[in-house]
Amino acid sequence: MDKKITHKEPVNVLVVGVGGQGVIMVSKVLATICQEHGYQVKQSEVHGMAKRGGGVFSHVRFGEQVYSPTIPKGSVDVLLALEWAEALRWVNHIRPGEGTFISDTQHIVPPFACRNRKRGAEAGYARETSDQIISRVNKGFALDATTMARELGNERAANTVLLGLLSTTLEFSEDVWCDAISRFVPPKTVDVNLQAFEQGRAWAAMDHGTPEPVVHNDGPTPVVVGREEHEMSDFVQLDINPAWCKSCDICVKMCPERCLKLDDQLKAVLTDPDRCTGCRICEWLCPDLAITVHRTPEAARAAAQG
Repeated sequence: MDKKITHKEPVNVLVVGVGGQGVIMVSKVLATICQEHGYQVKQSEVHGMAKRGGGVFSHVRFGEQVYSPTIPKGSVDVLLALEWAEALRWVNHIRPGEGTFISDTQHIVPPFACRNRKRGAEAGYARETSDQIISRVNKGFALDATTMARELGNERAANTVLLGLLSTTLEFSEDVWCDAISRFVPPKTVDVNLQAFEQGRAWAAMDHGTPEPVVHNDGPTPVVVGREEHEMSDFVQLDINPAWCKSCDICVKMCPERCLKLDDQLKAVLTDPDRCTGCRICEWLCPDLAITVHRTPEAARAAAQG
């Protein structure tokens, strides 16, 4: 392997996405390749509420000498985004006039984007299109990597599709990338991930337009109920297991109806059942899985008997 260092100044790659998309895996693949080519590598990462779909980002810096693990704003050479809203959040960190923008166009809409409590209301999600964002950067790629991976039989390989595109912007050979990917992905998924990697490289070589963002609806869809609808037809029962509750108070702070609190034992309790709309935000965000929301007529009958 040729380990001649060609970058004197650090090259800065920022990988962003949400929990479960493989942001850390992508950054480790890149960091490993750089290290094996003789570069000094610094990597730092922030997980946030990763297990609940929160933002995750990882800085990867490599060069002859790298002093800091974090990339200053305006110094990102390549922004690799696995989710569209996260791409928009970080696009201003790209080096002006020089940086490269790479993003999946899939939308993963979080519960808090549902600002209107009416059923079927439009989510408050970023409206910028691929064309609008790419026009702001020196070099940009926006592709529906999730659908490409799904067509290969494994939607989770979307991150490897993007790795394929990333590989065309850096100096390392295709074989080196394939070897690193094979080491970091689960053994049973090596073949599909290598196919996804090739798809990404092939997409970069094609003459194509930029697609519009696509809403990713395979995950759980937030149930948003208006007040009048709730009173007329929907009944809610909130089950909280105090043995599992660890007093983090995430549900208390995030409840849009402000109907939860911590009691004297620092356990979550429902203070006003009539205000609960069954939106399930507390259930989805609870890291201890201590909350279950039931929205059934049986719950109403049980409440009436109690």
